[in-house]
Amino acid sequence: MNPDLSTLHPYPFEKLNQLKSGITPAETPPHIALSIGEPQHQAPAFAKTIFHEQATSLNKYPMTKGLEVLRQSIAQWLQRRFHLPATALDIERHILPVNGTREALFAFAQAVIERNASPLVMMPNPFYQIYEGAALLAGAEPYYLNTTAENDFLPDLDGISEQDWRRCQLFYICSPGNPTGRVAGRQYLQQLIALSQKYDFIIASDECYSEIYFDDAAPPPGLLEAAWEYGLHDFDRCVVFHSLSKRSNLPSLRSGFVAGDAAVMKAFLLYRTYHGCAMSVPYQYISCQAWSDETHVVANRLAYREKFAAVLGELDGGLDVSLPDAGFYLWAKTPMDDTTFAQQLFAQQNITVLPGTYLSRDTAQGNPGRHRVRMALVAPLAQCIDAARRIKAFASHL
Repeated sequence: MNPDLSTLHPYPFEKLNQLKSGITPAETPPHIALSIGEPQHQAPAFAKTIFHEQATSLNKYPMTKGLEVLRQSIAQWLQRRFHLPATALDIERHILPVNGTREALFAFAQAVIERNASPLVMMPNPFYQIYEGAALLAGAEPYYLNTTAENDFLPDLDGISEQDWRRCQLFYICSPGNPTGRVAGRQYLQQLIALSQKYDFIIASDECYSEIYFDDAAPPPGLLEAAWEYGLHDFDRCVVFHSLSKRSNLPSLRSGFVAGDAAVMKAFLLYRTYHGCAMSVPYQYISCQAWSDETHVVANRLAYREKFAAVLGELDGGLDVSLPDAGFYLWAKTPMDDTTFAQQLFAQQNITVLPGTYLSRDTAQGNPGRHRVRMALVAPLAQCIDAARRIKAFASHL
């Protein structure tokens, strides 16, 4: 067996199941899950229609590189969304469809890490656990960068030593952040770009929550946009990851893309050709339409805005929590240990939230997930409001 498998941590939801084990809350009120970031809004109607129209293509092997029409659709979306010139992206060199960002974020580290150089993979802490698992199975050492209220919930780039920068081969950044909802601004992204140029590491920017935001006048910027404005027109060492799961409520489609530095993309395509993970052809045609249509995305944003306004209104004064920059999570402070809070909330109110320490690691500076819980506002509006009322009632007796 691969010895690196023994270094993997249990997944957060495995820990959560153990935490809830043996507890049987009352059947009423009914259970509400705020723990898993699985979109519950309706998928766009065209997805089912296109799947049936393209069913005859199920007898064809898909190409790893994806259909040209899909890559063109992705390029046009990137140009519109991130204000890139029409000539900025070459669909043959800069774009690769993938089966969702989870698969791609993991595989990417396997393709780009040089094992024999004592590599570091830097990542925010708390984090999406795929970053850590990808680093460990690529033979690298995870380097956790605490994101707290004190550093505006962004990794402190100035606090990293010269020695550690020189060991860094890959930097995972998540903007909007999971679970904090913090958006990295252009200036921050360009500082990271400057460091990648100086110390020769690749930036992997996980932007899967970029289309769920609250201010139409200020959508979250992306790494490619920041690179272009910085003058890095070849996107050197810059790679972004996008998905239709959150944007279009299509998590079962497992559809996303990776885009950026042509040399890196060439190597990643080679890896994926052997990996054997091409996207189904009907799914590619659905994806074409999803990247081309903004109507359903606008409606999705409005639904989340309504939920956040309602939930924060109900929680007002009951829990220390505020509106994030973007995304669909609340990163709430707890008046007691986060695991105890989550366990007792489940026992007393039949609501599941995710303890912050399950999303983060202990460091010399402490564990940034301690005394916090993540709440995913993915359930229907009425359930989210009900959950907020029950959480406030629970917290009022602590």
